[in-house]
Amino acid sequence: MSPELPLAGSEASRCQWILLRDALRAFVLNATGHQGQAHIRPLHYYVSSRLVLEGGFNPDDITPRPPFVVDTRGSKRILIHDPAAAGSGERTVLGGLKTKAVDVVVTKPGVGPVVAVSMKGTLGAFRNLTNRMEEAIGDCTNLHISYPALVYGFLQLLRATRAAPGVELNDVCLGMDGKPVASITRYHDVMARLEGRRDLRDETTKYEAVALSLVVPDGARQGTFSTVFPPHDSPLSIVGFFAKLYRAYDLRFVYAAPKLESVTARVVWDEASPALRECHCDEYRPRVGPAER
Repeated sequence: MSPELPLAGSEASRCQWILLRDALRAFVLNATGHQGQAHIRPLHYYVSSRLVLEGGFNPDDITPRPPFVVDTRGSKRILIHDPAAAGSGERTVLGGLKTKAVDVVVTKPGVGPVVAVSMKGTLGAFRNLTNRMEEAIGDCTNLHISYPALVYGFLQLLRATRAAPGVELNDVCLGMDGKPVASITRYHDVMARLEGRRDLRDETTKYEAVALSLVVPDGARQGTFSTVFPPHDSPLSIVGFFAKLYRAYDLRFVYAAPKLESVTARVVWDEASPALRECHCDEYRPRVGPAER
């Protein structure tokens, strides 16, 4: 049995365990454009579930709540896939200037928000990327003022529409030669400057991790990341995005605060967990192993 595909109607508002390609296909094929969050919400669900399976975060601590429950047997943590346990919505986080509804948030009891991931999806009208830059800087600064230790990630998807007859110039992401147009490379270069906050005393305007990914909208590779851009050695590559979040989290909330380790330490799932028998993810490995590491 594999994770379920995105549902329609009211059930779509509850977090689901879906595969990355399904989330990306929902993004590039969305007919409603940027109205609402239908084009990006499946990615919220993917990230939320990945933070459990790969990240070792308790589903009770994540908003939207992923469809899993944890059965504790001594030192063992058994992960079970349970769609009925799923939740919905976003978490409102207190910022230094205003409150902010954040797409995915991990909150630890007695500590507060410790990991947050904001996601944006742009299907066209790439002239608006200038606004995205300003929003990204403002959101990051706002939350880091109130929570300097917060590990904050920003994940941006762009529909990789190629230049072709009938395609509006402002909706073109890749030129006739297959290379990104100037507005896309410029956006990449600006966002690269907002990535890589290493310490809580560093600039509040920087994220701990930023990823920029182009999604193939059609053909045999529909719903996959473009291999054209960004380059594999880019600081915005999706490949290292989650690892950066985990590393920053461990350094700040586990190793630097050993007295809180019982609350903040990331869980290692028992290899016999039923959920892991359903996991067919090839883009990451579930966090499994001995109970004590």
